[in-house]
Amino acid sequence: MKRISRLSRLLLGPLLGTLMAVGAAGTVHADGTALQPVMKVHDLAGPFAEVWDRNVGRSDEEFIRDFKATVAAKFPAFYGVERFAGKKSEAQRDAEIAAARAAFPALRDAYTQKVNSFNRDLPTHIASFRKLFPDYEAKNDLWFVHSLGEMDGGKRRLNDELVFIFGADMMAKNQGKDAGAFFFHHELFHDYQPMQCSSWPVWTSLWQEGLASYAAQQLNPNATDDEMLLNLPPNMAVDTRKQLGRALDDLYTKLDSTDQEAYSGLFLRKGDKSGMPARRGYYLGMLVAEEAAKSMSLQQLAKLPCDAVRPVVVAAVERLRKAHAAAK
Repeated sequence: MKRISRLSRLLLGPLLGTLMAVGAAGTVHADGTALQPVMKVHDLAGPFAEVWDRNVGRSDEEFIRDFKATVAAKFPAFYGVERFAGKKSEAQRDAEIAAARAAFPALRDAYTQKVNSFNRDLPTHIASFRKLFPDYEAKNDLWFVHSLGEMDGGKRRLNDELVFIFGADMMAKNQGKDAGAFFFHHELFHDYQPMQCSSWPVWTSLWQEGLASYAAQQLNPNATDDEMLLNLPPNMAVDTRKQLGRALDDLYTKLDSTDQEAYSGLFLRKGDKSGMPARRGYYLGMLVAEEAAKSMSLQQLAKLPCDAVRPVVVAAVERLRKAHAAAK
């Protein structure tokens, strides 16, 4: 399997050994009070399955009505259409609920595994995350939901507040029954580093996703491309490496873009018209984060304010382009 760099592999063993030795000390606030082992979790993923079960043989309209009354009503900021600012109607949302119902039987085994293991495994993943980031407070509430196909994990701005969400349906779809620690560490990093910017060009997403993946890789040096979701779509990282020079040149021209097409090609499965792999921004972001980590610690990088990040990203991309050109 591929790794971001051989040097990282050589250096990581001693680093993790040191972190393991001091891990127990990283469970307190600066004032000496203990950090809580896990944040409050609102579980709406299990109730989705309950709604499905009690509506077997009933119409979609009855299922939708039950789901809205017993699940969506508990998290209206996420399940309601208001957050889409007119881009999604109530009828379209109802169609997504019905589609989630239809898709559930094929997804159920993996979905149930996620639901059964989530609350059990989360404190373990938080504890191991704190070996690298001992000041992670795990103070923000977490919502564990059926996301209606929207997300496996991350933050959403709801009612002017960043909300931490895990989607059991997309976790099951993207990962099957297997969910390595890499995924959890990646998402926990997003909670640890809620970067606040006044605008969101491509370089902000590149930094957020790349640094989260790089941090997770440091904690999981043996993670496979599958576990790092670098095979989503198939062979994404491999195919990006085959045309890395072109991918870096393309990225460089798009760093300041706020165009949805530029974002989609780099970070969404719909891709773009470039002929390069969809979601390649996740792999390229990891390379950028690794390059930046040559001059700053991961902890320092995680604390950079938004206005200090862009020069770091641009310089890292420039160095990667020059290194690749020199290696030809």
